[in-house]
Amino acid sequence: FHHGKINISTIKVVLSAGPAFFILNFIECCLDVLLMFGAYKTARGFAISRLVIRFLWLAAISTFVTYLYVKVLDEKNARNNDSTYFRIYVLVLGGYAAVRLVFASLAKIPACHRLSNYSDRSQFFQFFKWIYQERYYIGRGLYESIGNYARYVIFWLVIFACKFPFAYYLQIRPLVVPTNIIVQLHDLQYSWHDFVSKGNRNALTILSLWAPVVAIYLMDIHIWYTLLSALVGGVMGARGRLGEIRSIEMLHKRFESFPEAFAKTLSPQRISSRPVPQDSEAATKMYASIFSPFWNEIIKSLREEDYISNREMDLLMMPSNCGTLRLVQWPLFLLTSKIMLANDYASDCKDSQKELWHRISKDEYMAYAVKECYYSAERILKSIVDGEGKLWVDRLFQYLNESIGRDSLLVTINLKKLQLVQSRLTGLTGLLIRDETADRKAGVTKALRELYEVVTHEFLAPNLREEFDTWQLLLRARNDGRLFSNILWPNDLEMKEQVKRLHLLLTVKDSAANIPKNLEAQRRLQFFTNSLFMDMPEAKPVSEMIPFWYYECL
Repeated sequence: FHHGKINISTIKVVLSAGPAFFILNFIECCLDVLLMFGAYKTARGFAISRLVIRFLWLAAISTFVTYLYVKVLDEKNARNNDSTYFRIYVLVLGGYAAVRLVFASLAKIPACHRLSNYSDRSQFFQFFKWIYQERYYIGRGLYESIGNYARYVIFWLVIFACKFPFAYYLQIRPLVVPTNIIVQLHDLQYSWHDFVSKGNRNALTILSLWAPVVAIYLMDIHIWYTLLSALVGGVMGARGRLGEIRSIEMLHKRFESFPEAFAKTLSPQRISSRPVPQDSEAATKMYASIFSPFWNEIIKSLREEDYISNREMDLLMMPSNCGTLRLVQWPLFLLTSKIMLANDYASDCKDSQKELWHRISKDEYMAYAVKECYYSAERILKSIVDGEGKLWVDRLFQYLNESIGRDSLLVTINLKKLQLVQSRLTGLTGLLIRDETADRKAGVTKALRELYEVVTHEFLAPNLREEFDTWQLLLRARNDGRLFSNILWPNDLEMKEQVKRLHLLLTVKDSAANIPKNLEAQRRLQFFTNSLFMDMPEAKPVSEMIPFWYYECL
């Protein structure tokens, strides 16, 4: 408008934003008064007095500024050189803008916070700051950094830089010429009777032309904010590794990296107090020993809130990894059904030991499950038998370890009988996970003898089978009924947990995708594991954290 020229008349029209600003603030204050109507009895006296003062102040200033602007328009229409009201109007707006800028700087800009706290000693400044922004206890004294505040300001400046040129060049400017043409048209004959546009420069026509533009103008800032916040938020989230664990499947795949991330991000003091082993497996075991207590506390809290069942808790709990077992023990929900799949691979194997292990190792958790099953079976069998039975177990695993070292395991054992061995071992662990009784001890003896028969006469190669059958010490014990007759029941807590874990490892067939089933439990686990990869400062000890009373003193 104004033929695209910027002059004093154009500036006077643009300064109509002043009365609009004060009137909108007054309307907002009126809404505050109305919406607070039911809370006056319980509200604090300071809150009510602040509301009344703001209402009276905005009513007075909006009336005064509107009156001044009307006088400015009268001066403009009179086309005289007198601009007294215009100078007063500019002085009032400039003074108000300067005062608002000062208080905004004291309240918003981090560099001015110390000056703001110093000005609180003066009741004059304290009163105006109280009118500008009510004092809250929560969060008082906690300020964002200058860099964060500058980025926030730049973000909104970019939004405005996108909105205003877009609105001007694509919405407002194309309608200027048609609007001027419509205004200059006279004696238009409308199809319907029109009492508004007649004598008012076709006001209703102009309103219908500009109404969609005004609506879009008021809404497009939200559109620009949505677009830019999605873009900026996505970039910042990617840089901060936010949302790295987006599903329970991703949690399963990335679980192996959680202990190290937890130890380095949330528990650095525990690492500094321990020497980090050079061996990667030993280092992973150390990280797992730091991570497991915290993970188990989360699982226990989920069980206490009844988000998971007892069975799911057993599968989600992570061993302490502080024992003598030679590998890292992961939660069982990562290893479920892996032994069954490994048995299928072994039964179908027609290649060498390396090829079989390469096929198993493609799934890291399957490799962990196979190793843990082997080492746990060795340790449990050695701990529950003595005498000739212990000698048989020692000799058996000695041969197996030597065969594994020579890559000749497929020559030493019959892999097609592996599932039969698993069934006998499952029966044994099923008895050992219960409390000790005389009948169960007899059942364990029977299960061990069945395992002995299957391993010696069906699982091992013929040469080893013959060696065990001709072993006189073992033969006499079998004939006398002393073989596996004395059972050392696993009564210590660590061995009980290992027996229970081996039994679950051999029997659970559920898919890991179904554990845990509860969506809230999945969400909480994802939230916790996401925090391990976020870019955050190192956690300080509680003794170094600033107490809340410090902020009250501020």
